[in-house]
Amino acid sequence: MGNKNLGDSEYRVFCEFLEQQCGIVLGDNKMYLVKSRLSPLMTRFGIESLGELVNKTLKPTERQLRSAVVDAMTTNETLWFRDTYPFELLKTRLFPEIDTGRTVKIWSAASSSGQEPYSIAMSIDEYKKAAGMKSKSSFSVVGTDISNTMLELCKNAEYDNLALSRGLSPERKRNYFEDSGNGMMQVKADIRRMVSFRHLNLLDSFNLMGKFDIIFCRNVLIYFSPEIKSQIINKFAEQLNPKGYLILGASESMSGLSDKYDMIRCNPGIIYQKK
Repeated sequence: MGNKNLGDSEYRVFCEFLEQQCGIVLGDNKMYLVKSRLSPLMTRFGIESLGELVNKTLKPTERQLRSAVVDAMTTNETLWFRDTYPFELLKTRLFPEIDTGRTVKIWSAASSSGQEPYSIAMSIDEYKKAAGMKSKSSFSVVGTDISNTMLELCKNAEYDNLALSRGLSPERKRNYFEDSGNGMMQVKADIRRMVSFRHLNLLDSFNLMGKFDIIFCRNVLIYFSPEIKSQIINKFAEQLNPKGYLILGASESMSGLSDKYDMIRCNPGIIYQKK
């Protein structure tokens, strides 16, 4: 294998490419991340060095390579019921408020390998079982992601023991998963039926997505510049029903990015309601 490192100018050009393609801003000290995520692609595409890989990626004709590179750079590690409180809030506060007999629609705007949208669907199931006859609405969840590889994983809904050990209680594992053979567990069909998946780049228009009551966009905006963050958050407001909710990651704040929401402190956690 040739040189695994990139020259400074190659690195800068690659960062520009990534920002144009998917809005992700890498910054100066992320060379190690580029190296660890792109090295496996060298073997896969039979490319000798990281420099050559980057130069090839910049050619518009290299469609397959480009999409593999964007895939590799946008894949996030993820957990079941991450941060816990958003899922509790759904059941104790948000669902009871919007469960009025129409279809409640929820969007998981960076579904990665599916843990978040399926955690939302499990929360819906737990809420409906507890509410019994009082629940009048039907619920649906849409997961979107920029990575086609991730969307395939989402649709298959199969997870290994390592993935299942991250944030999932034994009780939920029993209730919502079944053995799919080959050492994997699969999300049960009634939960899978609640969730659909589609490809979406957060830089593109959301108009075809339709309207939602709740949007989750957690731990994704950290990768974008403030201008792009602001654009995305304002586009979410357009897709929310009146008084709909946006839920960001635990460490993310909307301050200075949009005036279309009211901040609601929930203790723990903060959510944003469309004005």
